[in-house]
This record gives sequence, C-alpha cells and structure tokens, in this order.
Amino acid sequence: MRPALVEPITAEEVEFAPYGDYESDCPARMGVDLFGNSWLPVIVYMLRDGPMRPGELRTAIGGISQKMLTQTLRRMEQMTLIERRRYAEAPPRVEYELTTAGRDLLIPIYALGDWVDQHGRAVNEAMAAAED
Repeated sequence: MRPALVEPITAEEVEFAPYGDYESDCPARMGVDLFGNSWLPVIVYMLRDGPMRPGELRTAIGGISQKMLTQTLRRMEQMTLIERRRYAEAPPRVEYELTTAGRDLLIPIYALGDWVDQHGRAVNEAMAAAED
C-alpha cells in the first residue's frame, strides 16, 4: 500500500546544515548518488511488500543481470538499506528485506513516480521533438 503524500515541500522550506560548495561529505550528494544507481530504487520498490529471494527479484524486475543484481544487493546491504537473511536449509535459502532506512526511501520513490505521472509525457514529447 502506498503511503499518502503530504503537501509538497519546496526548496525554500528545507534548511540544511551549511556545507561548502560541492563538499564530498555533503548529505545531499549521498542522496543523489542513491538514485544515480538505476537499479537501487527499482529494488527498493520491489521489496516494498516484504522479503524476496534473489531469483524472485530478478524475475520481477526483468532486464537485470545476475551480476548486477548481486552487486546492487551487496551495496544496499552495506548501506543498511536492506537486510540479508540466510536460512539453514538444504538447499540454502536467502531473502532480502528493507530496513527502516530502505522503507523510508519509498517516500521519494513515490514522489518521483507522481512527478513522472504529471510531467513524464511532456518531457518525452519535448525530447522527441528535439531529436527531429
């Protein structure tokens, strides 16, 4: 179930701690980097309803290689966005589940989806016109 969005926040309403121009430790830079990996938001979205096994994720996502899925899951685990659970079964079973930080990423993912719903067609049309 998709959480309800509150009133949109404008740039004027958000205050951040002062950082130098383009500092490498700027928190906003880390936030942008999360969405720079095209598979990370997709995996977060796919895990929104609960734990999944890697094979289920790969099938549900489509178009992602096993290598890329494994690399992205490992990175997300290091970032504490997901938790990996191993079960002592034969054959071994592994599942991935969102942590609180991972679930909180659904808020900007849903907001981006809303933006695409509102503006995506116009952006695509403008890009197509520019190619002509």
